Amino acid sequence: MKATVILTVSIAVCLVSACEKKDGESAAPTVEKTEEGAAQSAAEAKPAEANKPTSPAVKAKIGQPAPDFTLKGLDGTAWTLSDHIGKVVVLEWFNPECPYVKIAHNEGTLKTGAADLMKTGVVYVAINSGAKGRQGHGADINTKGKKDFGMTHPVLLDPEGAVGRTYRATRTPHMMVVDQKGYLAYRGALDNSGGGDLSDAPGGLKNYVTSAVSELMAGKPVTESETRPWGCGVKYAQ
Repeated sequence: MKATVILTVSIAVCLVSACEKKDGESAAPTVEKTEEGAAQSAAEAKPAEANKPTSPAVKAKIGQPAPDFTLKGLDGTAWTLSDHIGKVVVLEWFNPECPYVKIAHNEGTLKTGAADLMKTGVVYVAINSGAKGRQGHGADINTKGKKDFGMTHPVLLDPEGAVGRTYRATRTPHMMVVDQKGYLAYRGALDNSGGGDLSDAPGGLKNYVTSAVSELMAGKPVTESETRPWGCGVKYAQ
């Protein structure tokens, strides 16, 4: 009988100890609080991360406001997209050493294309998103390219690739057209030549950029707002 009592008491003590241990290990409120604190800290850190030039929070989309940006030209002058609201803006992703760019500027659609568009009041700029150490990077190389191609419009440098990635530029040349209200209206190829001989364009040469600009100037929506670009890959930092 005495042994039974002792055993019963021992079991009770063990159960109490187990419960106390279980209650002590149940730190869910503390863990949840810690997780909430970590989540809050992460949330507070997001704005700073989003502002990093290599991690833009907003990506350009057809029919949506074109993300604003400011880049410096070859002469060090800052150029800002939003300064040109009210006009059609053409952005050309550029690499003076890319064979496709050379053909387009020396004998293709861009030989007089940019100058012709600017005569109609269009704002035209080239953007080089090539990183340091990669093909086509650097003010000197781009200055030479601008002179060789007879370009009169600005060449903007985007060595961090922030603007290029924001606009999802993948090729040189990769063309973007922003409408008078500041919305991205066209993104894609320069024309349907594929970078080859203009006379070999299937079904006859079609300049997607001038078509988009003409429709916007006439107050019409762009019929063909996105096409597959051709050219060299943009030389982003690896």
